[in-house]
Amino acid sequence: MAPVLLSSFYLAPVQYYSKLFRAERVYIEIHDTYQKQSYRNRCLIAGANGILPLCIPIEKPEAAKCKMKDIRISDHGNWRHLHWNALVSAYNSTPFFEFYCDDFRQFYEKKYAYLLDFNEELRVLICRLLDIQPLVTYTDRFVETVPEGMMDFRETIHPKPIRQKPDPDFKAIPYYQVFSEKYGFLENLSIVDLLFNMGNESRLYL
Repeated sequence: MAPVLLSSFYLAPVQYYSKLFRAERVYIEIHDTYQKQSYRNRCLIAGANGILPLCIPIEKPEAAKCKMKDIRISDHGNWRHLHWNALVSAYNSTPFFEFYCDDFRQFYEKKYAYLLDFNEELRVLICRLLDIQPLVTYTDRFVETVPEGMMDFRETIHPKPIRQKPDPDFKAIPYYQVFSEKYGFLENLSIVDLLFNMGNESRLYL
């Protein structure tokens, strides 16, 4: 795949990692304006009651338009404890949760000042667990005009269907999920859903 342009997401969905897996080079936009209700600070997992969104609280930016790289994480509501408990509750019975849980637990025991740092350290971990080595570069300014030959997915991947843009290169193929008998296959959830359910076969799936 040609070089791709992505935003920085929290435990991004499978679609996002399919880009990281296939692209010859990845540019991650860090100068874009932070957007509420996007994957920048939220992810979707599969719980016992269906799809469960996990949202990282952020400190209210001083300016109306704040760059993603400047967004600070808030400690409001003990969110780290709540997110980790939600992940344990959702995936404790999956085949590979015990194999990976120690890798992820540390992220919910350490305080990060900036959302970008938290997201990107998680992404590096997940790429290592998936055994993929994308060549990643962070933008030094906002990319307004996308260079010829580069594919821009910054606004293609979004939790709200009405905001999603067509992506002919991605097709959600069912894989094993613990709650599939109850809810059927839930597509394009956070990459941790794939990892905890499929383990080292996740890379083959991508």
